[in-house]
Amino acid sequence: MHQALSDLQQRSLTHVWHPCTQMQRAAQMPPLPIVRGQGPWLFDEDGRRYFDAISSWWVNLFGHADARINAAIKDQLDTLPHVMLAGCTHRPAVELAERLSALTGGVLGHCFFASDGASAVEIALKMSFHHWRNLGRPAKQEFVCLRQGYHGETLGALAVTDVQVFRDAYDPLLMRAHQVMSPDARQALPGESAADVAQRAAAELEALLAARHEHIAALILEPLVQGATGMAMHDATYLRSARALCDRYEVHLIADEIAVGCGRTGTFFAFEQAALPGEAERGAPRSGGPTSFWPDLLCLSKGISGGYLPLSLVLSRDAIYQAFLDDDVARGFLHSHSYTGNALACRAALAVLDRFEEDQVLQRNRERAAVLTAALAPLAADPRVEHFRQRGMIWAFDVREPFAGPRFAERFHLAGRERELLIRPIGGTVYLMPPYVLDDELSPWLAGRVMATLDDVLNQSPADADRAPEPPTA
Repeated sequence: MHQALSDLQQRSLTHVWHPCTQMQRAAQMPPLPIVRGQGPWLFDEDGRRYFDAISSWWVNLFGHADARINAAIKDQLDTLPHVMLAGCTHRPAVELAERLSALTGGVLGHCFFASDGASAVEIALKMSFHHWRNLGRPAKQEFVCLRQGYHGETLGALAVTDVQVFRDAYDPLLMRAHQVMSPDARQALPGESAADVAQRAAAELEALLAARHEHIAALILEPLVQGATGMAMHDATYLRSARALCDRYEVHLIADEIAVGCGRTGTFFAFEQAALPGEAERGAPRSGGPTSFWPDLLCLSKGISGGYLPLSLVLSRDAIYQAFLDDDVARGFLHSHSYTGNALACRAALAVLDRFEEDQVLQRNRERAAVLTAALAPLAADPRVEHFRQRGMIWAFDVREPFAGPRFAERFHLAGRERELLIRPIGGTVYLMPPYVLDDELSPWLAGRVMATLDDVLNQSPADADRAPEPPTA
């Protein structure tokens, strides 16, 4: 029996169309009426707290209401909240572009700003096609994506997405893209390693590029972790193979780091882990290779503004940028929205970069990850669970189908609320992407609550499970 809805919940259900939610059944799992956030905690109208175990859809890096990011935004608010970036510029946008380029050793030299992750993907796809057209190669207008990949829900992004619940209803509207094998390590055959799976996936990619490279503009992928399909993790050798194949066949490589950038995988950019031994210096070219290990276009969003304001961007190689330089306006990249490069959002992103520099975040995250991984270790031996995995500040495990029962994701979410967790499984995959504020006390607490929630759900009677409403998607 659900408790009576609060005024805020009722008004929300009356007037707000919530994302990734079947509104017909939303009253049976009403939205949490959150009124305040502090650190990793969110608080509802009754003062009850919830640990934000998924960083509010993977955006919150340093906790809610972080004092330093707050101060930076307040300072910017008093000087310049916004000015259009067409024909104007401002310090936060310039400094953010400079600092992000520097993190790639200058290889990705130009930054194009947008609002959200899907918009960044649209921009990268358009840039790739338009680049080839400007070079007199208009036949290169096809795209390659990975099976199980997710890149957003606008029409161009959906065309290179392979998550059925998002894509299928709109499939008749979408351009056709090539799909190749995911390097998801869970596909390992007996005796295979994650690197072996990556090699098999790369072989399928190579066969496609060999046959269609004259028509293919770009390959798009999520480096190291495919998020929306259930945190599918793969070996970094796939990134190196993909980079080499794209070089060989003159195809752009687009790295969608919207979810996996900003330290989530253990390095600031996930693609840094494609570097071979001896390539410690960012941007250093591979021995004998025509280009460096970096992608040609890199999409960033979510954590870059720390969970404060919508911001996305595309970093590009100079060669792509230069292909648009011409007296003919039509050869320029004519893409925009009114809030492109918003000063408040850019200032928040600069405060995020400051935190990384001042607090040695990547090093401390390695220490945090070791503590939480150890605390979650019993899951690896739990017979109800398979594929326990971790990469940087991302943890996931799959509940075996015979144990999960109907509507597992929703049941786990609701049970998590009762144990002070805001957590949303993806199908049968439970994952954690907490803010970077874990300590030696919080980590075992979080692990204990996750495992207790798992017990609560899997010990639930089949009749109770059948009565649970349908879950929203991830």
